[in-house]
Amino acid sequence: MLVLASSALVAQDEAWFAERAPALEALYRHLHMHPELSFQERQTAARMATELRALGLEVTEQVGGTGVVAVLRRGEGPVGLLRADMDALPVAEDTGLPYASTVRAQSADGRAIGTMHACGHDLHMTCLLGAAQWFVQHPEAFRGTLVFQLQPAEERAGGMKAMLQDGLLTRFPRPAWAIALHTAHDLPHDRVGVRAGFAMANVDSCDITLFGKGGHGAAPHLCIDPVVMAAQLVLDLQTIVSREIDPLEACVITVGAIEGGNKHNIVPDRCHLQATVRSYTAPVRERMLASIERKAKAVALSFGAPAPKVEFSEHTPALQNHAALTAVVQRGLVAALGAEQVVEVPPAMVAEDFGRLLAENIPLCMFRLGTIEPRRLAAMQAAGDVPILHSGRFYPDYELAIRTGVKALVGAVRAAAAL
Repeated sequence: MLVLASSALVAQDEAWFAERAPALEALYRHLHMHPELSFQERQTAARMATELRALGLEVTEQVGGTGVVAVLRRGEGPVGLLRADMDALPVAEDTGLPYASTVRAQSADGRAIGTMHACGHDLHMTCLLGAAQWFVQHPEAFRGTLVFQLQPAEERAGGMKAMLQDGLLTRFPRPAWAIALHTAHDLPHDRVGVRAGFAMANVDSCDITLFGKGGHGAAPHLCIDPVVMAAQLVLDLQTIVSREIDPLEACVITVGAIEGGNKHNIVPDRCHLQATVRSYTAPVRERMLASIERKAKAVALSFGAPAPKVEFSEHTPALQNHAALTAVVQRGLVAALGAEQVVEVPPAMVAEDFGRLLAENIPLCMFRLGTIEPRRLAAMQAAGDVPILHSGRFYPDYELAIRTGVKALVGAVRAAAAL
């Protein structure tokens, strides 16, 4: 089985990190400057496969599309999985950094858009590689197998599903547990946050098309206005959360986009809404989805309009940290970083498809990695302006966060191996 490192090994860690830091920092900058969108991570995957293969690991590429799986075997013992995601976001970088991304990509509708690692996936990959390097170079520290997963398309909620369908748990050693980290925009770089139970939410994308009767803006009585329908529906949707769901159940509906018409004086014949639906439990999710469809039909009926088209997609199940594994991981984080550096964090309503492993009966734990130098964080908090993940202005103090992230992953694995 995997075993905890000796005190002599712990004493060597600082020297090891100092030696490896320049190469890891260079890798981070490269990944940050060369972001790729979901399911397009070809160069990113190739680079990570090259780095892992150079360590002597068994590397398989093109798993679930652009996914990469690397296996480190150290004799008989338990199997653990470490996961990092690879995709970037369609966000134009606005940090002014010398290594800022200038990459432009093409959106689904053919528009040129900026591309950026605005969610820290570049840092996730760097920390995973650092952990792989540590375990390769410290063979005396454990017995067992580690699977390193580089996943595509987390932002599109499809990458983990694609890798599972392509045999992640059958073509490779099946893990007894899985661990991942995720950057946090509001924690100092020397801290990590962890919690048992629900950590991230069920998330569904929702597309609603309302159909009306187009015509001249001067004669609205001869039209059925889908824009007015959309305005009413936006407000009606909020009553699902406030009046249909138990107030003690966390949930939220956000309408992020409305598109209808193309001229001041023309009533269009349709209006399209895009929304996200967030919850933790399956019953609440099912109630919300059913209510959205009912509200959309009711609005259309009240206007004498045709029935709307309501579609749900990109479902991501809630991420629920396994209680026993999380308790063990927390002890490992404390051993690696110190008790004051490990804090409890509240649940978030964001999506994270790492949670799909729960349905495969794989205990999992995802913890949050602090990324901001404390004085910079304090100054931003004082100004009331802390750029969040997915913002074009977010950037981690990566030199400091990489070290914390690698130490945290190594500590978590050491502890989880005792399960």
